[in-house]
Amino acid sequence: MQVAMIMGSDSDWPRLEAAWELLKEFGINVGVRVLSAHRTPEACAEFVQAAEAAGTQVFIAAAGLAAHLPGVVAAYTRRPVIGVPLAAGPLQGQDALYSVVQMPPGVPVAAVGIDNSRNAALLAAEILALSDSNIDAALVQYRRRQAETVLNKDEQLQAKLGAE
Repeated sequence: MQVAMIMGSDSDWPRLEAAWELLKEFGINVGVRVLSAHRTPEACAEFVQAAEAAGTQVFIAAAGLAAHLPGVVAAYTRRPVIGVPLAAGPLQGQDALYSVVQMPPGVPVAAVGIDNSRNAALLAAEILALSDSNIDAALVQYRRRQAETVLNKDEQLQAKLGAE
């Protein structure tokens, strides 16, 4: 697999499924696991090390509350780790965001916005596109579609405003 997505609980899947779908749309081989930084630390470490040895290039790790999972993943790999802080608990993800972005020097984790797994998928695709022209071409098309959508919405608004 080119990208490994790890979440601490299966209840996180609804917020990560869009990222999985986007990675698949780009033709990226992606695996998904439920592993906990606190409840299954040995299994998490074993998976990350085995995935890296098997060629995984990017890890996406999603967690809420204390959000230790991205940091634990980063501790066991030299590959890029993208942390997705998840909204949970009384702080609705602010604690998770701070946990992901405040990694100690020497063990970096990239962070996207709270519950923004699609941006994690796009960042993973951009990293892979550095050495894969097919993924790069898919990203170019994705950006074109985004631009077309915005321009179509503007055209519709202008038509509506002109009709008044």
